[in-house]
Amino acid sequence: MISIFIIFAVFILYNINKMTNSLCLQKDIPEDRQPKVFRTINILVTILLISSFVEILYA
Repeated sequence: MISIFIIFAVFILYNINKMTNSLCLQKDIPEDRQPKVFRTINILVTILLISSFVEILYA
């Protein structure tokens, strides 16, 4: 179960990062602010994935 969830999480993070890159290009976000945008989105998605895993584990 854990390995399936890890594969799913990596796939989700990869797609979120692709969409974040598209957002940065579309909205013309300056290069110096892009790492902060990526970091914030990645932290929030990681928290969401961890909470989903805990919910599945204890449900």
